[in-house]
Amino acid sequence: MSRVILRGAACATLCACVPVAGAAGFIDDSKLKLQLRNVYFNENFRDEQGLSARAAATAKSERVEWAQGFLLDYQSGFTQGTLGLGLDALGLVGMRLDSGRGRSGTGLLPVHDDGRAADEFASAGATAKARLGSTVVKYGTLLPKTPVLVYNDARLLPQTYQGTQMVSNDIDGLTLTAAQLDRFKLRDSSDSTGLYMDGYSGSKSGDFSYAGADYKVSKTLRLSYFHGELDGFYRQDFAGIQHDLPLAGGVLTSDLRYFNSRDGGAAYGGRIDNDMLSGQLAYAHSGHTFGAGYQVLDGEGGLPYISGATVYSFSNVGIGKFIEEEEKTWMASYAYDFSVSGLPGLTFMTRYLSGDNGRSGSDGLSEWERDIELAYVLQSGPLKGLGAKLRNYVYRADFARGRDSNRLYLTYDIALW
Repeated sequence: MSRVILRGAACATLCACVPVAGAAGFIDDSKLKLQLRNVYFNENFRDEQGLSARAAATAKSERVEWAQGFLLDYQSGFTQGTLGLGLDALGLVGMRLDSGRGRSGTGLLPVHDDGRAADEFASAGATAKARLGSTVVKYGTLLPKTPVLVYNDARLLPQTYQGTQMVSNDIDGLTLTAAQLDRFKLRDSSDSTGLYMDGYSGSKSGDFSYAGADYKVSKTLRLSYFHGELDGFYRQDFAGIQHDLPLAGGVLTSDLRYFNSRDGGAAYGGRIDNDMLSGQLAYAHSGHTFGAGYQVLDGEGGLPYISGATVYSFSNVGIGKFIEEEEKTWMASYAYDFSVSGLPGLTFMTRYLSGDNGRSGSDGLSEWERDIELAYVLQSGPLKGLGAKLRNYVYRADFARGRDSNRLYLTYDIALW
């Protein structure tokens, strides 16, 4: 779908999205949720690999912050009739509980020019929407989640985008998606800016557009294809296939992902012409899930993506992303759901990744990471839904500083109506 069509549909939606008298669906189907997030982040640097002597002398030895987040999410229903109209709203507030000039920069809070974290920050957004059949067009604040763009929600508040999106489910088993985005806010910022590629330090930005399809061939087989373009920076194609195979009382899931990326337009982010192929096998049985995978990049440049976003890759984990030029990565994981042992709500996960043969200004770079996560969600009582997650990450590389990171997340969702 062209950009003109998307914007035209968005304008029509926005202008007509005020509910009329008697539009019961707009109110009756609406939802208002408040999510509380309390995050403690402690990260220690273990070496000065990759730093100049001057930078090493002034580099931080740790980053430690504690913050409270509030996410107010309103989603209306749709007005009655052939064309249903609606309006969503999102309010975000982050508050500093503990920080310091020498300990800021965790990604929880904005950092002022003097190196101190902000006491608080906030942002809000509204989204007009229209529904025709099983097709929904939205204009305003968006949280995209596709193979070519996944919004980042790994800290206190989510990264948000501004633009137009269409999602259609009119054909059984097939989901069609198209969007055009022109602004975004990082997860630790109230400022809206143009979109640019991660790692780019210039002043240029561009619109990001994407379109794609997810097709459920059967209960066990899923296919997907997406194309995305960041004006002036890069173009990217993605193809994926997922398959579930019942095996010996469990399920073996195979997941194969392929990215083809190349620079586009003025190539502000530099020369890009690469392929990334990754695959993972995961076997689930009696609460246990064992996983193993391999990923390889071939060509010029690392995998490009929007600044601050999450990469749709098995290797986008706690600290590292393992997507450098020519890098080859193998990974292994294990998870356990304690509900099969009579402890519902308790889960455990650990994984290990090792990447080598990559190039990022030098030859033969390598990196590895080990992650452990333990999570529990209360299943009953007055605080039902209260969740706690403890994460421990260890990362080492010969081109970047090593890190030991401990993070504690407390979350609680309150359905106001």
